[in-house]
Amino acid sequence: MIRHIVAFTLAAEDPAVRAEQAAEAARQLNALLGVVPTLRTMTAGANTLALGTNWDLALVADFDDEAGLDAYQVHPQHQEVVAYIGSIRKERIAVDFEL
Repeated sequence: MIRHIVAFTLAAEDPAVRAEQAAEAARQLNALLGVVPTLRTMTAGANTLALGTNWDLALVADFDDEAGLDAYQVHPQHQEVVAYIGSIRKERIAVDFEL
């Protein structure tokens, strides 16, 4: 199994706007479960503690293997979420490791 962890900081200066955008991005990411066939688990959420210090949004997703992660990356519905997050993000960091 491959665990895919990603975190984002968002570009909006207003904390309320950042929180709203992070919640919407998390909703869109969580909606991919059951849509992308290779996605085994997905948990995404907006940061709720240490606002202004922690990153704004994170996701943890599991795949059977690297090929499953690769298929997820190019899946059309995932690409729609990527476009939304790309329009609001400032920074992205990711880690992928074997379970």
